[in-house]
Amino acid sequence: MSERRSEAGGRRDAPPGQLPRLLVVPALLGIAMLAAPIAAFGWRLEWATIWSDLTSPDALEALGLSALTALTATAVCLVIGVPLALWIVRAPRWLGGALRAVAAIPLLMPPLVGGLALLALLGPDGALGGVLGEAGVSLPSTAAAVVVAQIFVALPFVVFAAENPLRAHGAGPESAAAGLGAGRWRILFRVTLPLAAPGIVVGAVLCFVRAAGEFGATALFAGDAPGATRTAPLAVYDAFAGSGGGQGAAATLALLLIVLAIATLVLVRAWRPGAVR
Repeated sequence: MSERRSEAGGRRDAPPGQLPRLLVVPALLGIAMLAAPIAAFGWRLEWATIWSDLTSPDALEALGLSALTALTATAVCLVIGVPLALWIVRAPRWLGGALRAVAAIPLLMPPLVGGLALLALLGPDGALGGVLGEAGVSLPSTAAAVVVAQIFVALPFVVFAAENPLRAHGAGPESAAAGLGAGRWRILFRVTLPLAAPGIVVGAVLCFVRAAGEFGATALFAGDAPGATRTAPLAVYDAFAGSGGGQGAAATLALLLIVLAIATLVLVRAWRPGAVR
């Protein structure tokens, strides 16, 4: 039977796992706070001109730069993030905890503060910026600065996504391979990375989406130069602030970023092994 009567006085007990009905009210308010602004934004779009807005020169330029820099940032994040995840998992607990805390800083730091931190390090008067300047290298106001800002904010997604499957499997498979005579590099490519592959794929997708949507650190560190550093989020801000192109193209770019984020979450959840559907 789906309901049970308590021995005390015939009172019906709720089936295990059910929540009090009163909690539905704040839950609905929560989902409304998240979904209503997006729905309202879509309702106000000029759907008749959405294709022409999306294919306008300003939109294509910003979108192309966002895609190129985000792909570059994702590739770099994979190269440095996966080894960092391996180090976190296999390091002593105190060291792994410290490394994990450092890796989480960009997730907790306001993006604008991240941009200020990058300027303090790599700006013209930064700790390393002066050295780079003497060598003829200047990062601010370049596409390379956009990539650096994207790496800073998106790297944690690769690190933590790759860490989860490695921690779940433990060191047993690697120890077994070592016992059979496999060397460190063979274990890495034949055991460790295949075990971490699901997390790496998820991390790469999330990293790309986060990099493509980065605004704050990019604006402060890389600047907002059309054709050089103006990515899609910056183009959206400029248009609605009155200093960029048409608002129709900006609104279409904003919608594209929203759709990209939602589609990524749906696809990652559906693809991830063991995901609850």
